[in-house]
Amino acid sequence: MRYAAIGDSFTEGVGDPQPDGTMRGWADLVAIGLAQAHGSVEYANLAIRGRLVEPIATEQLDAALALDPPPDVLTFNGSGNDMMRPGWDAARIEELTRRVVDLTAEAGVRLVLLSGPDPTERLPRGRNFAERADQLMDIVDRLDAAYDHMTFVDNYRDPEMRRAAYWDADRLHLNPLGHSRVAARVLAAMGVETDLPVAPEGDAGRPGVLAEAAYVGRYVLPWIGRRLTGRSSGDGRVPKHATWTTIEAPAA
Repeated sequence: MRYAAIGDSFTEGVGDPQPDGTMRGWADLVAIGLAQAHGSVEYANLAIRGRLVEPIATEQLDAALALDPPPDVLTFNGSGNDMMRPGWDAARIEELTRRVVDLTAEAGVRLVLLSGPDPTERLPRGRNFAERADQLMDIVDRLDAAYDHMTFVDNYRDPEMRRAAYWDADRLHLNPLGHSRVAARVLAAMGVETDLPVAPEGDAGRPGVLAEAAYVGRYVLPWIGRRLTGRSSGDGRVPKHATWTTIEAPAA
């Protein structure tokens, strides 16, 4: 089985660091789960943090479909970075999303399109993000109803994943538990039953003034600085698995 993933930091695995400094994330966990089900799997992950949906739906998609041999299944997520920037254009987002859906259908590749979980309760300007996310969900719902080769994994409307227990300290990326929950939901959609991780009851309360100020200084201001200077967290980065990598089933 050949599985390819395209996307941004969510699919790259940011928030799930390994001891060697690399990021794992839900897509790697999906590849491991598929290997457990099938004995082994060929895996490519072309996602790069900070990417807008246009390069995901063009450059990354074209590279994934050009892999030799081509993928059997492809996961696609995008638009999260677009939602946080000026110039949101829902019509263009739909056009690019349709490109992914149409080209995978033409290539005979099964498409698993997934939304990221909802981070809006703890984000600055979260309401603006939510309005754009609702528009994206409307787009995906229409596509999901129209195409047989596509499976939609709706993490955005999973209320469990709005809890702080699934999120990294930056409040934008998932932590290891969050990535594990997404991986389990994707594997289930692919027909591989996996235990669904659930956080223990009880979340930490709202941060105090000093903690909130520290958060802004550590995460929000650097993000604003990159936007003002036209930089991206993904500048200079390359995909972690640009070609097929064999993933063997883990030992029992």
